[in-house]
Amino acid sequence: MTRTGEETYQRFEQHGDGEVVVDGDVAVTTEGLPEWLDPVVSAVETVEPHQLSRFLPPASGHGRQSAVLVLFGEGAKGPELLLMERAGTLRSHAGQPSFPGGALDPEDGDPATTGPLRAALREAREETGLDPAGVQTFGVLPKLYIPVSSFVVTPVLGWWRTPSPVGAVDPAETARVFTVPVADLTDPANRATAVHPRGHAGPAFMVEGALVWGFTAGVIDRILHFAGWERPWDRTKQVPLDWHA
Repeated sequence: MTRTGEETYQRFEQHGDGEVVVDGDVAVTTEGLPEWLDPVVSAVETVEPHQLSRFLPPASGHGRQSAVLVLFGEGAKGPELLLMERAGTLRSHAGQPSFPGGALDPEDGDPATTGPLRAALREAREETGLDPAGVQTFGVLPKLYIPVSSFVVTPVLGWWRTPSPVGAVDPAETARVFTVPVADLTDPANRATAVHPRGHAGPAFMVEGALVWGFTAGVIDRILHFAGWERPWDRTKQVPLDWHA
């Protein structure tokens, strides 16, 4: 059964092996997933917050609750992830590749229970045109923190069981929507360390004509690592970021 954060998701009720149903309309289930996702499911069951990032939500509770959808699909080159590139005119994270997602709205519900699930699917629909009915949510990672924007982010993992057409719904918010084969993400030639002018560094991926770095690259890096998909890569290979990053 998928680990969903026993402390946070106390209202989840078990309805059979591998399935958890919340409020009757949002489900987190591992039933019927492709076998290649088994390592990811296992990672979700065991990973601890500090193993994902050194930036964790403040004990004070400060921060804006948000969620992202980490959506796995299967394309011509095998397993893949859905990403989007934010519009260059946005005030926050302009031009940066990211997972679909955003802040919770009141109608999404309780941030401590079902809110992140609904928010991740709602935002994915609004940003990419994705049909949430074709997505099976199968796991929830611990909440993480983005200090620069004060977002408390819950990564919601999904399986694109029934793919639907996607694209940039609002060009003012989204420049493009694209998928990245997992094989490209694990290819050592596509990996590097992104270095910000302020001195901090983190994993980066050079895929599909984009440089994926920051929070999104960090989550991808940890998933690849704990799923056992990571291949040795040259961590001394650096990609500089500019001051606008």
